[in-house]
Amino acid sequence: MEETLQKNEGIVVKTTGSSYVIRRDDGSLVPCFIKGNFRIKGLKTTNPIAIGDRVRFREGENDYSLIDKIFERKNYIIRRSTKLSKQTQIIASNIDMAFLVISAKLPKTETAFIDRFLVTANAYNVPCQIVFNKVDIYDEGAMQYAGELIDIYENIGYKCLLVSAQEGTGIERLKQEMQGKVTLFSGNSGVGKSTLINALCPSVSLKTGEVSASHLSGKHTTTFAQMITEGEINIIDTPGIKSFGMVDFKKEELALYFPEMKERLEDCKYYNCTHTHEPHCAIKQAVEDGEISIDRYSNYLKMLESDEMQLNEWETE
Repeated sequence: MEETLQKNEGIVVKTTGSSYVIRRDDGSLVPCFIKGNFRIKGLKTTNPIAIGDRVRFREGENDYSLIDKIFERKNYIIRRSTKLSKQTQIIASNIDMAFLVISAKLPKTETAFIDRFLVTANAYNVPCQIVFNKVDIYDEGAMQYAGELIDIYENIGYKCLLVSAQEGTGIERLKQEMQGKVTLFSGNSGVGKSTLINALCPSVSLKTGEVSASHLSGKHTTTFAQMITEGEINIIDTPGIKSFGMVDFKKEELALYFPEMKERLEDCKYYNCTHTHEPHCAIKQAVEDGEISIDRYSNYLKMLESDEMQLNEWETE
């Protein structure tokens, strides 16, 4: 009986919204639907099951099985599903490393987007690295912008990688960072995620798109989430997003997810300091002294001022 149950467990490697593909530990793939009562258990997410979830399923009819249990997640990345919706979307779960793919040009990724993603990942215990893609098209201004961002983020503990999916620059180093891990690739539409994944996994041929010349923003080429495996590399590929709305953050906790602020919190005079107007604030002093990026602090303030910390999504276009 125990052996049968183990055979009927696996990891969700593809979802199209209404159906799922489960990969057993032996590598075999099983198409599944979700058992109906998962949707009436008070979950506020649009997708009760996400890529990376470990699940149990039982044999069903018409060559499809039914998922009847989701095992506890060690972490996950979540976002608001739409601007006006109160529902959320779990992007992926059980992630060893998230790679935030950005670009300094066509399209230019703003720090507002970067910081929202990093804060959310930090809050849900997902380690992150930042991947600057398309370095082959960077002009002097783009390289300067990339350099400024690298100084900011490496100084607070985030590893940054410069790569070109088109020319192969930095691809081998990125592969080394991914070996033996379940990794998440996320980023703005148009930053070249699909092209990058094709370079990392040559056996995969993902559809790629062009950047809109009128808005300098990307077109969506990935329409559903999936886990791509080649050798020791496991990539969770997600649709590109133009904005990143954060979920269920309390004002008094927000600074905890900025590493450079967290390490200074005990130096503030007031234990409930919001780092906005209070005297003898270690965070504001560090900003004045140039020890904390003014951009990061500005993004913190914008997050803090968002309605009830629901943090409506900002467009990055």
